Amino acid sequence: QLQASGGGLVQAGGSLGLSCAASGRTAGSYHMGWFRQAPGKEREFVTAISWTGASTYYADSVKGRFTISRDNAKNTVYLQMLSLKPEDTAIYYCAAQQNVYLLRRGVVSSWGQGTEVTVSS
Repeated sequence: QLQASGGGLVQAGGSLGLSCAASGRTAGSYHMGWFRQAPGKEREFVTAISWTGASTYYADSVKGRFTISRDNAKNTVYLQMLSLKPEDTAIYYCAAQQNVYLLRRGVVSSWGQGTEVTVSS
């Protein structure tokens, strides 16, 4: 089970941090990621991190602005978002998958419930 938190309203250029706490079987050796779905659009990949944290992956649209990290002792993955833009407005979902290739392509074992991020211009 995945529980996402930390969304909210922020002005363009601001920052926001999201957290995703894993429990149950997803608290094990899963690769973790974040996806987002903007109004009227399909869900898209944002970022992923390997189980060890040694490898990270980012969509081009967020490179240099977003940072994913994890604390396996707390079974939690984080998403630090800087220099937010109105186009970052979306519901953000955390996800878990034992295969990072599949995770990056949206083939996900478990989804969190989503947390809303709104960036005003």
